[in-house]
Amino acid sequence: MNSSKGIPVVTIDGPAGSGKGTIAQRVARKLGWKILDSGALYRLVALAAQRQGVELDSNNKSLADIAKNLDVIFTPCHEGGVDICLEGDDVTRAVRTEECGNAASKVATNEAVRSALLERQRNFQEYPGLVADGRDMGTVVFPDAKVKIYLTASPEIRAKRRLNQLKEQGINANLPGLVRDIEARDARDSGRKVAPLVPADDAIIIDTDNLSIDEVTNKVLDRVKSVYG
Repeated sequence: MNSSKGIPVVTIDGPAGSGKGTIAQRVARKLGWKILDSGALYRLVALAAQRQGVELDSNNKSLADIAKNLDVIFTPCHEGGVDICLEGDDVTRAVRTEECGNAASKVATNEAVRSALLERQRNFQEYPGLVADGRDMGTVVFPDAKVKIYLTASPEIRAKRRLNQLKEQGINANLPGLVRDIEARDARDSGRKVAPLVPADDAIIIDTDNLSIDEVTNKVLDRVKSVYG
């Protein structure tokens, strides 16, 4: 439990495309805190498994071994995000593809994988504080966090945001396909038996459909200030 460390934690959970990664980066930068992109860990497990020819079946025990032995390095970059190396190979772009995201959603249903990554995620908690984004940060990984945020938005809005991100990266995609992918991932994430995607009981829910990035960031920062001063 994070309470034993006495280090402030802000959890930002939500479905794919809700903006939690962008908001987490901005909040962490404003506060000068550490950041945990938990989704990247699941994407890395999926990518490593695919590279090793390991099936992504939810009962495949080999996935847990991959999760336990991930050789990964996260390096902050000037743009505010992170560069990611897997076994010495730069996979920053590879882990952000829709294919990898969908594969990660499948891997995340594997209970042994989630257990293997749990302690690794908690070890990101360092002074002066941590902003953790994902799908079960407030419910499972940091249940004692004093500030819990749950971001949500309609599948259509989330798909449009994702389409714009992909275009900026020079990746082709179409809106109907992205909507279908997001709805399928929502169903998998909320329907899995282990750590399903749900807001923590004490989370503040923010619908981001009609809010700008700055507006959402300020709402989260206001909550952090009201709790931690």
